[in-house]
Amino acid sequence: MTENEIGKIVVDAALTVHRALGPGLLELVYEVILAHELEQRGLKVQRQVPIAIEYAGIQFKEGFRADLIVEDKVIVELKSVEKVSGAHKKQVQTYLKLTGRKLGFLLNFNEELIKHGITRCVNQLEE
Repeated sequence: MTENEIGKIVVDAALTVHRALGPGLLELVYEVILAHELEQRGLKVQRQVPIAIEYAGIQFKEGFRADLIVEDKVIVELKSVEKVSGAHKKQVQTYLKLTGRKLGFLLNFNEELIKHGITRCVNQLEE
């Protein structure tokens, strides 16, 4: 399955979750439910995945935690904030760069319409 095929499923699952729960809950709630929804659709999902960082030739285990990694290909960062900032988008771009993955999503579930809370991020992904 390609990153783009996985991405379509992630977006559809996010729409389903948002329709059912609406905005205003904690990120953790959306994380648990979205992971479940994606698993129900047959995808392998890892939650709170620790990602090591290499700096100056040294490997640091305490890098960051990806909210969700789907099929070991797509990073999903979840927010439940009033407004997504440029820093949030850069965060996903940095995650992609550091992991070598090509597709990521920033999903802000605190939007009235989830379509306004979906940001697709790419790192050398062929369309």
